[in-house]
Amino acid sequence: MERRKFISNLSGFGALSLMKPDLLFSKTVVSSANYTIEQFEDKGLAHFSYAVLADKKMIVIDPKRDPQIYYDYAKQQDAKIIGIIETHPHADFASAHLEMHKKLNVPIYASSLTKPGYPGTAFDEDAIIKLSDKVSLRSLYTPGHAPDHIAVVLAEKGKDIAVFSGDSLLIGDVGRPDLRDFSKNVDSQRQKLAEMMYDTIHEKFAKLSDEVILYPAHGAGSLCGKSIRKAADSTIGYERQHNYAFEKRTKAEFVSLLLQDQPFIPKYFPYSVGLNIQGVPELAASLAKINRLPKNYQPEAQALIIDSRPADAFKASYITDAVNIQNGGSFATWLGSLVSPDTQFYLIGADEESLKGVIQKAASIGYESKIKGAFVYDAKNGNQFAALDINSFKPEENKYTYLDVRTTKEVKQEPVFKNSLNIPLQELDKRMSEIPTDKPILVNCASGYRSATASSMLKKLLPTVPVYDLGAAVADYKNTAEAKK
Repeated sequence: MERRKFISNLSGFGALSLMKPDLLFSKTVVSSANYTIEQFEDKGLAHFSYAVLADKKMIVIDPKRDPQIYYDYAKQQDAKIIGIIETHPHADFASAHLEMHKKLNVPIYASSLTKPGYPGTAFDEDAIIKLSDKVSLRSLYTPGHAPDHIAVVLAEKGKDIAVFSGDSLLIGDVGRPDLRDFSKNVDSQRQKLAEMMYDTIHEKFAKLSDEVILYPAHGAGSLCGKSIRKAADSTIGYERQHNYAFEKRTKAEFVSLLLQDQPFIPKYFPYSVGLNIQGVPELAASLAKINRLPKNYQPEAQALIIDSRPADAFKASYITDAVNIQNGGSFATWLGSLVSPDTQFYLIGADEESLKGVIQKAASIGYESKIKGAFVYDAKNGNQFAALDINSFKPEENKYTYLDVRTTKEVKQEPVFKNSLNIPLQELDKRMSEIPTDKPILVNCASGYRSATASSMLKKLLPTVPVYDLGAAVADYKNTAEAKK
């Protein structure tokens, strides 16, 4: 078996895709005489999906929203896609399984516990898909992240080679147990799933051989885990030695540890789970329904407007009440974290290309149907942000209310201003009443991305209070403060 170096394959799969290709990569991670594993990475959502090929037949595991990248790969390999496997109904992205089923007339394999709205084919514990006389895929029931979670074991000549673990076993971590409701008591639900995860780790994954390669559905940066290591694959042996989940402790101790310090749950997660259980609409048709509006369109008063332009362009000229979520790798996550799935919004781009990109990123989480209208904005006569004079800024004069929109953990690890008020960005809209309004507000985060969003929200929700954004200058300020010590 040959394990190739992790070099991104930029041969054009993403370029033919409807989704913007700048964050899409694929690479052959394993190639042997009998099978090939191709890993596809969507860096914006830290999502891994996979194609397993043997004997010119191909199975796609946990596909992203736009399936074109898999069609292109199958064509390049002269292979036929014969099925799709969903390890579980994903919370952080919309999956193409139903679209692929309709186009290709192939089965969607999933746990029978999912009770999907699409025509699923049960793929429960020990069920097998034979790709050739030497290569097969076996289902492993691995609940914990979800009650209906399965993993997929690739075997060659009866020997286990790799496991596609979905979001049950992650690299350095396990999937969080607090994203799926199957009980009216949320605490009881999380407790039960955490207990299931303990059994999954020790009764399922721990029984696999050390050399079995681990391929998860998410990597570092995903909110599906709390401490995912930055890597694209691992082995069961490495995880046995370095992943806290395998350490010797009681189930009660494991549950307590797992439930601690989980990251926030974005607003769109429950929506995407439900969407994936039912099956997501065909992408091109759904995108075609979006209302494209004239350049510099002026939405009605009180409308929710998401402006994806760079912060500098936004602050130089923006529409009243617009919220600045900048186009970039985190756009989809923050859009779904701040905008509820029951809300319609206008979407602004800096130009046609970037507008198309953010529309497609919204679609990656199933939010294209929430776009009331989309347009390019490049007017120079809009509202303007007052700029902070960083050269004359003296924090000790205490002329501002300092608002830090990083997480509580970040603030404790590296405070920026003394006596600052800490409200994480994802909580800001619900905690506005905690912010004093007797002084101008100065917002900071770690790099300027979150503070740009937060300061625009403050302008919208506290229109009479002067608001300043420290932005990217936070780095210069921290360096200056450190030099003075």
